[in-house]
Amino acid sequence: MKVKKRASLVPLLQEIQRRDGYISKEGIKEIAEKTGASINEVYGIASFFAQFRFTPPAKHCINVCLGTACHVKGGLNVLEAFERELKIKVGERTSDGEFELQRVACVGCCALAPVVVIDDEVHSKNSPAGVKEIIEKYKGKNA
Repeated sequence: MKVKKRASLVPLLQEIQRRDGYISKEGIKEIAEKTGASINEVYGIASFFAQFRFTPPAKHCINVCLGTACHVKGGLNVLEAFERELKIKVGERTSDGEFELQRVACVGCCALAPVVVIDDEVHSKNSPAGVKEIIEKYKGKNA
């Protein structure tokens, strides 16, 4: 039985991402079959919304805050230090799947700037010099 096509695409994409951690080609095909929508239509909807990802998540997601307070207190320098240490850019993950790096607009911890959030753990008052130590803390640790 086919479900209503357009009305169900976003909730179905959300369910696939919750289940699998990302939207795979197989997930898109599954939704297309379930709804009667074309694969292109499902992908078009999924790619429109920033909430959906198309690659498997890494073990550890590093979110560097670049809100006003964090930016003023050196958040961009901290982000660049993570890029150098991990040898990846924002939006990428390490080849071993251990880390991915993201920039976020604000995490709401302005008094602790610059802030880095890793696996929902807040690291406050960061500096480029402390980045290597933070990475070492998470290497080999399960999320």
